[in-house]
Amino acid sequence: MSTPTINIPGYKTGTWAIDPIHSDVSFIVRHLGVSKVRGQFNTFSGEIVTAENPLQSTVTATIDAGSFHTRQEQRDNHVKSEDFLHVDDHPEIKFVSTGVRQDGEDFLVDGDLTIRGVTKPVTLELEINGFGQGPDGSPLLGISATTEISRKDFGVHGGAAGAMVGDKIQIALEVEAGLKSE
Repeated sequence: MSTPTINIPGYKTGTWAIDPIHSDVSFIVRHLGVSKVRGQFNTFSGEIVTAENPLQSTVTATIDAGSFHTRQEQRDNHVKSEDFLHVDDHPEIKFVSTGVRQDGEDFLVDGDLTIRGVTKPVTLELEINGFGQGPDGSPLLGISATTEISRKDFGVHGGAAGAMVGDKIQIALEVEAGLKSE
């Protein structure tokens, strides 16, 4: 039995550094069951290694949990507190991939997500937006990824306010990465 060939236009192997200036880590959660609150993390870093066989590629990422914001300071401070993210004791959110699978034209990236010191498996739905070049000719990689998690699975209970916030958190990533010098 042969392995099907994966054709990704412009595919380039190497180690890529996530560019936080041209990337976004966002989330959406229900509030009071009637609306959705959106937010972002401002500070994050990561590395993508594209292998000869794309299914052997890897991703690692670290998010500064304290860089959380929703444009409302009181809410942001509460989410950073012990009731939710508890950033004083758990300053980082981490993702480490454990495998890549093809899903039609797109890919699934399995990995371990750690929030608040709790590690759980998650699957990111990955869209490869393309390989290209920056204005200076440097190689770039663009991807989008989404997943949904249960905050309670990670010990994010929310205290008394937890009843006002949905359990499901939609996560959306827009990533631009530059090829590291070899």
